[in-house]
Amino acid sequence: MLAAEAGAASAAFPILTAIVLVPIVGAALVALTPSSRPEMPKLIALISAVATAAMSIWLMASFETGEAGFQFVSKHTWIEPWGISWHLGVDGISLFLVVLTGILFPIVIAGIDPHHDEKPYLAWMLMLQAGVMGSFLSLDLFVFFIFFEIVLVPMYFLIGGWGYENRVYAATKFFLYTMLGSAFMLVGLIATVAIASDDLGRVTFDLVEIAEGADFAASTGRWLFFAFAIAFAVKVPIFPLHTWLPDAHTQAPTAGSVVLAGVMLKLGTYGLLRFGLYLFPEASYWSRSLWLTLAVVGIIYGAIAATMQKDLKRLVAYSSVAHLGFIVLGTFAFTTQSMSGSVIQMVNHGVSTGALFLFVGWIYERRKTRQIAELSGIQKVAPIFAAGFMVVMLSSIGVPGLNGFVGEFLILTGSFLTARWWTVVAAAGVILAALYLLWAYQRVFHGEPDGENANFPELRWKEGLTLLPFLGLIVFMGVYPKPVLDRIEPSIDALISHVEANTDYVEPEPSIVIGDHGAGDDSDDADEGEDG
Repeated sequence: MLAAEAGAASAAFPILTAIVLVPIVGAALVALTPSSRPEMPKLIALISAVATAAMSIWLMASFETGEAGFQFVSKHTWIEPWGISWHLGVDGISLFLVVLTGILFPIVIAGIDPHHDEKPYLAWMLMLQAGVMGSFLSLDLFVFFIFFEIVLVPMYFLIGGWGYENRVYAATKFFLYTMLGSAFMLVGLIATVAIASDDLGRVTFDLVEIAEGADFAASTGRWLFFAFAIAFAVKVPIFPLHTWLPDAHTQAPTAGSVVLAGVMLKLGTYGLLRFGLYLFPEASYWSRSLWLTLAVVGIIYGAIAATMQKDLKRLVAYSSVAHLGFIVLGTFAFTTQSMSGSVIQMVNHGVSTGALFLFVGWIYERRKTRQIAELSGIQKVAPIFAAGFMVVMLSSIGVPGLNGFVGEFLILTGSFLTARWWTVVAAAGVILAALYLLWAYQRVFHGEPDGENANFPELRWKEGLTLLPFLGLIVFMGVYPKPVLDRIEPSIDALISHVEANTDYVEPEPSIVIGDHGAGDDSDDADEGEDG
């Protein structure tokens, strides 16, 4: 099971606590810098973000491959009468989301300028990083809820303070939607702890203790599961709770869109895995048809809506609805392949879509418009810019050899075993993704550059350095995803075993086995050939 003591259960240095606290300290120092030192906020923010990134990379390098449990666990009593503890841990499901968060923030802080009010902007960015890190690492329900809510405040101010013309409306809509979803989770969280205390003999908010020791009645578990799932469905967002996302993306500043697509939306998909399936396996399995249907509807609807958009940034925003639908599909297909694909696709979507938002932001800075009809012929005057956009676009489509293919392939092949007709319909989303992205590329980059498009500036060196990590990850994870999958799959196997132990579900044999076949497999094949 997902025992907290498994693997490298603890570290002499509380690395996970440091990963959460360093950005918070950095945000406080940024806020306290005197106005007479205008160069200090950026320097402090970069040092904090780079230090956090370095720790997350060290975490990945030191992570024990093949271990299913939580590693580098940090657990300290916080509010003892309520059973609340500072309990952090990382496993294969959360590891690469933590690494992606660590890498993403120094890139956007260094590579994207806010143009005004830099000090509060940088402080909010660091607080956002701390909130996201805390959400991915928390193994205490109370601590998770605190961090899950903290991320709303910085993103609200980033959209409202540094966004575009309708930024206040978009920020308010984002805040209200997500707060409403979180209200359901708060009620479900308190009820879960209260009911679990009867089985455990004491009050505790510890995720592992409740998941492994509490025995919820079927009807009770289903109500509690949906209280959590509504909050996560809004955060993903799953159709039809998605309407805040296009507005938030369109009006957010470029860095806000990159972070929102890169890691914040993953709080929803991660929450469904970590808290939905783990805490309430019976309810998750019982309601799987609903989630599979909503996922497939989101895939097709998001792709069709993206095709119809006139605003390039809004097109990319709707593409997120479709891509996240694939992640939900793989999650509720309950196979090792599909769920591993969902986890790796969370990372891949963050890289590819984050890079697309970077390009859209650069286009707006150059042309002061995102209207597709007003853009044309960019490829002729800025071929390097166009080539970079094309690579990122192809990765988002899922072209073999790039990162997007790996996740979608695993999701579709794994889901076909247990959700065949949903998968067949979802496969049409791959075709539609090629349609809306290639069509958008044709209209924006092909043709003759007219008017201001004829003077479209080429990719600058600073932009190239900002883009380089994205391109490196796109190619590396597309060509050689094995190191990532080797760390993800043991935790996924343990989660599926947990579901099987609490339901009548049995995982089917995979139709495509990824890995080496032993000699025994070869002899079996030979015997079958002789029998034939």
